[in-house]
Amino acid sequence: MKYIGHLDVMRYFQKAIRRADIDIVYTEGFSPHQKMSFAAPLGVGLVSEGEYFDIEVYSLKSSQEMIDRFNAVMVEGMEVLSVRLLPEGAQNGMSLVAAADYKLEFREGYEPETMWNMDFSVFEKAFAAFIDKREIPIVKKTKKGERQLDLKPLIYSAYIKERAIYLSLSSGSTDNIKPELVMDTFYHTLGEQMPAFAFQITRLEVYADMGAEGERKLVPLDELGQIIE
Repeated sequence: MKYIGHLDVMRYFQKAIRRADIDIVYTEGFSPHQKMSFAAPLGVGLVSEGEYFDIEVYSLKSSQEMIDRFNAVMVEGMEVLSVRLLPEGAQNGMSLVAAADYKLEFREGYEPETMWNMDFSVFEKAFAAFIDKREIPIVKKTKKGERQLDLKPLIYSAYIKERAIYLSLSSGSTDNIKPELVMDTFYHTLGEQMPAFAFQITRLEVYADMGAEGERKLVPLDELGQIIE
């Protein structure tokens, strides 16, 4: 499933919605399409414990009824976990995304002991020292070119537990920080090149920032709507 691209995932859900007979709203014009948007498209090769998408419907009996109708037509590996009704006039998930949590696990053969004969405790201490830096300057490549960026304030938390690396990073349209960028920068501080397939990455959660200006308050997208009984 992790090798299916975002556009194919979208097409899959468009078909699933038709199979489930969801009363979805279509756009008007010569080429009508379902009113659907994904909060944060998942990169190829990444796995996830929960993704979010918005749809607009004409009618909805209950959250559980829609979950059941979706899952009755789902393929193995795809499951709808929650359906929430957003308040009138609410922004869609894509415009709200502010942060995401990730778990990175070493693929076999890419552990520090195997790659550089480095004791894992040394790797942990080096990572902690990297995260504790006051500034982490990088050059980030974008579609418009390159720009100087301090990575430090965009890493909300980072730690290692049971040999897995956990990162909470800025996400969304303004500063979308990928876990690969963080780890690649760290590997450079070790004087090493991060192998392309060093980690299996799992996205754990996606958040909106509901805090007042200058005060971060990250809330999982699933908590923004209400369950329809």
